[in-house]
Amino acid sequence: MTKPVSLVLIGIGGYGNHYVKLLLEDNSYKGRYEIAGAVDPYPENCTFLSSLVENEIPIFSSIENFYASHKADFAIISTPIHLHSSQICLALENGSHVLCEKPLCPTIEEAKQIIDTMKRTGKWVQIGFNWSFTDSIQGLKADINAGLFGKPKQLKYIVLWPRPEAYFQRSSWAGRIKAPDGTVILDSVASNATAHFLHNMFYVLGIKENQSTQLESLTAELYRANPIENYDTCAVRLFTENQVEILFYAAHAVKESLEPTFVYEFEEATIRYTKGNPIEATFKTGAVKTYEDPENHHFHKLWRCLDWLCNDNYKDGMCGPQDACPHVLSINAIQESTSIHDFPSDLIRKMPVDKTTLTWVDGLSNTLIECYEKGRLPSELGVDWAKQGKRISLLNGKVSN
Repeated sequence: MTKPVSLVLIGIGGYGNHYVKLLLEDNSYKGRYEIAGAVDPYPENCTFLSSLVENEIPIFSSIENFYASHKADFAIISTPIHLHSSQICLALENGSHVLCEKPLCPTIEEAKQIIDTMKRTGKWVQIGFNWSFTDSIQGLKADINAGLFGKPKQLKYIVLWPRPEAYFQRSSWAGRIKAPDGTVILDSVASNATAHFLHNMFYVLGIKENQSTQLESLTAELYRANPIENYDTCAVRLFTENQVEILFYAAHAVKESLEPTFVYEFEEATIRYTKGNPIEATFKTGAVKTYEDPENHHFHKLWRCLDWLCNDNYKDGMCGPQDACPHVLSINAIQESTSIHDFPSDLIRKMPVDKTTLTWVDGLSNTLIECYEKGRLPSELGVDWAKQGKRISLLNGKVSN
């Protein structure tokens, strides 16, 4: 583009604060974009509201109000999960390319609507799964596709992130399956806080730079300690269309953190990672290849998009709606595989944390770590409170029993 890219920030509180700060303070693309407006029904929740006002950036209460009088080449959406589909489609219909925060949307039906709208309008959409836009993951993915490690055998991931009561009370949609009006939300430990890591296992197995693998089946176990509608703990087994086993363990109902950790097993190498360290591939020969910690570059997604817009060199992107669909599909199937089971009350503990309360389950961390190490679900270890889920078919991108 010869003129600056015009952009609109949709959602400037919460995570949206990061975008406001970067775009106002970072000099990487200064002069190559201009903020045409910001949209938020509660702009007072933006830490940098005064800076927006000082820069004479107009604030709108809704997307409709913005597009009624303004246009934008690029829309950045950082809003609640259940608003993503309608907001992405509205931005596309009004001529904007889109970067939307993860996850794509609550249901696979909404995902298909987004893809259809994108194709019809000729505009592109990227979903902000941070890792997918980093050089390290792109390099790892390329090496996997080149057969450097041999065929994949098993990928497994564990994330134990304590979340206190305040986390689940931060909004009316947190921890909800549906809104009071019936709108599907599906906010959970797997769809939100740890979504990046579940998605990554699908993404690195995709046969193209911007493609995720397709899924064949899923079995899940869901548990809850906090007084929420949805689950705060999950253990999931999936199989890809090529019969690669994927295991995922995540929980908020724990006392201490276990940062994102994975082991990806291939025929000729084992790839390991723990947050704060490089990704390390160790070959059977003893050789080692490393990739930079992808956590170091959360906002490559923004700079990649701006580069595509500024230089008019967008091809297929790095993480579009099609690439995010397996994650949406897995979240839908997780909810179908089993009911949400409450942990036994005699195992639930509470402790004060920063003026709020943390609810955690005695022994849960050790159980999930053992599951991770052995490649099993809790019910397969004979844990007293564990309840086995049923297998859900995901063939042809559909959830079916």
